[in-house]
Amino acid sequence: MDVAVLLSGGVDSSVALALLKRQGYRPTAFYLKIWLEDELASLGQCPWEEDLSYVRAVCAQEGVPLEVLSLQRVYWDTIVTYTISEIKKGHTPNPDVLCNSRIKFDAFLKAIGSTFHYSASGHYAQVRQETDGTPALFCSPDVVKDQTYFLAHMNVEQFSQILFPIGHLTKAEVRMLAQAYNLPNKDRKDSQGLCFLGKLKFSDFIKYHLGEKPGLIVEEESGIVLGEHKGFWYYTIGQRQGLRLAGGPWYVVRKDIERNVVFASRDYYNHDKKRDTCTIRSCNWLAAPTAVSTLEVKLRHGVSRHGCRLDMTNAKPRLYLNGSDQGIAPGQFAVFYDGYRCLGSGIIDGW
Repeated sequence: MDVAVLLSGGVDSSVALALLKRQGYRPTAFYLKIWLEDELASLGQCPWEEDLSYVRAVCAQEGVPLEVLSLQRVYWDTIVTYTISEIKKGHTPNPDVLCNSRIKFDAFLKAIGSTFHYSASGHYAQVRQETDGTPALFCSPDVVKDQTYFLAHMNVEQFSQILFPIGHLTKAEVRMLAQAYNLPNKDRKDSQGLCFLGKLKFSDFIKYHLGEKPGLIVEEESGIVLGEHKGFWYYTIGQRQGLRLAGGPWYVVRKDIERNVVFASRDYYNHDKKRDTCTIRSCNWLAAPTAVSTLEVKLRHGVSRHGCRLDMTNAKPRLYLNGSDQGIAPGQFAVFYDGYRCLGSGIIDGW
């Protein structure tokens, strides 16, 4: 079968390509150009040229054809505009979630047409078939690297056309395979940050588009002015770093976007600031959460989960945590699980 493989220049996608080749598939590699030229010119160097050099080296060694595909315009229209809009609302967006559902496994597939039987990537996730043939999304055995959080806003039809060749492996096993195959990037470190920024700082991206707007940092309990900030959009709920206030630690507890005021507290974990419930919008279900007796939720990418209950009797479902999470912030994705199975996601709307 012919498979379109997304390569980033990193070890994970390169091992995925090598595995497919050895399993008898006919892979064609694709490198997506989604980086933003204006931002890169203004903010500094992005490692895309280095990434592409590794992609070319891997494809040459594996004897796999490579195509470089520009999706910069659709990425701007779909992901970057969403990110900027959410930040201006005082929300905490996650563009990498939408990048998967709208770019890598949507716009990309539309661009290449029906030439390929499947698309594939180096994500740490697994797709399994139900008895009726419906695809289901399951976690990677590597709980640290698991990427189901970033895939949970996709739909069932998209998963029916996707292969995750390394989804059943741990990161250590992937590294071992990279060494065994002697891949050109076998010793390359993992990349960090948003997919369209590479190593550039997110704060620099925000400054480029939204600039600075001086405002006050105010103590939540007393109303005392603690200092100044350069714009509420540089802060998210639960943030501790970057406040530059003496006598801390201080945490961001809320933002007044109309007045451009950031409220901070040293008593962030007090009972009166307990956060154990929120409403959810834009739900996307891969499987029904109502039939699950052990429902859990992730409020951000990482290992931590909360046991929870979901009340779906109203227009906006309400999430109740078995405990509390002080980092609940509108705009974040809430991703739901039943054990190793990912059930779907929603966007936190408010408290």
